[in-house]
Amino acid sequence: MIQTTVPAGRGLPVEGHRTAFPALIWAHLNNDALANYLPGILPAIATERHVPLFLLTSLVTILMFGQMVQPLSGLLADRIGGRWLALGGPLLSVVGVALVAVSGGYAGTAAGLFLAGIGSTLFHPQAMTVVRSLAGKRPGIIMSIFMVGGEFGRAIGPLVATLIVASFGLSRLWLVGVLVVVTWPWLIRVVPSLPKRTAKLAPVGFRQHFRPALALATFAGLRAGAISTVTTLVPLLWHRAGGSLVLGASLVTTMIGIGIIGNLAGGLLRDRLGSAIVLWGSSIGSLILLSMLPFAHGAAFWPILALLGIGLFSTGPVTSLIGQDVFKENPGLGSGVALGLGNGIGALLLLPIGYAAAHVGLTFGLGLGALLLVLAVGSIRPLLLATAEHRTA
Repeated sequence: MIQTTVPAGRGLPVEGHRTAFPALIWAHLNNDALANYLPGILPAIATERHVPLFLLTSLVTILMFGQMVQPLSGLLADRIGGRWLALGGPLLSVVGVALVAVSGGYAGTAAGLFLAGIGSTLFHPQAMTVVRSLAGKRPGIIMSIFMVGGEFGRAIGPLVATLIVASFGLSRLWLVGVLVVVTWPWLIRVVPSLPKRTAKLAPVGFRQHFRPALALATFAGLRAGAISTVTTLVPLLWHRAGGSLVLGASLVTTMIGIGIIGNLAGGLLRDRLGSAIVLWGSSIGSLILLSMLPFAHGAAFWPILALLGIGLFSTGPVTSLIGQDVFKENPGLGSGVALGLGNGIGALLLLPIGYAAAHVGLTFGLGLGALLLVLAVGSIRPLLLATAEHRTA
């Protein structure tokens, strides 16, 4: 068994990169597939378990809300070191998907989704810290490649889950987690351990970091809210118009799958041109595309969602690296703020949007998602100013 330890700020030898980095990408793919399969099967849950629209959207909130404590998971990951949070997170998500499969009602479904959210919370900060330690002088593109694994999982998760449910019913949904169980022994062999946080390191300066962390969480939360709005409401809108369950899921797969291009481009452009270009360009472009979505019909959904995915997901590597730079003494905490806390805030924002969609209409809900991006664009300048001041402090 390989028990490599990654010193803070240093990388593994070349042979470590060849096994550890692909293993982390694979783990990220499976973790995010298990944490994001829900949108594709929402119409099936509504039909088979008689769940009304508002409660359907609340299931997405419950799934994502578990990720809101990701900063605490990051703090814990930095303190204890090791690798077991990253390795145990996907297993907990497998338990969650099994609970959703065997449950016959809303409460059991919600509990299983909450467990999957907690599993994702455990995985991300520790895994992203290991990846940063492997990155050397090109953290943007390395983080982008790692995040591509997650985005690919998010893309295929809804489609795979929908194909299983359409073929065998909700009771066989547990099949989504088989690959995690089968490949877990390999992950144990190759994923390296992180060192524990030592007493010699400076304590986390929460007061010093508060302003940039708040600005980062605001932008990340608004962006996550827009993503959750689209991935939740578009399959429901498609199904309500008479479209099939599988094609509805393929809309989410298209958005997130093509969004992989955005992940790669965002990290590459960040390394070459800086964070500001990526944040401004992707956010404004995404706002324009999301504003078009309520007026789309039929085949027009696919190109709009593909381009929207590129825009929305290109900021992911940038915000993750900003979080790690703000919390240099606790990079896991920084990743948790950028990803987990942002997703949790987005999940909370989905609640009123889901209520409005249930009582006014699904297209109105999409319009509220566009409003979130308007606010996100407005939050970019405060984020850039706060992080610039933090660097010079």
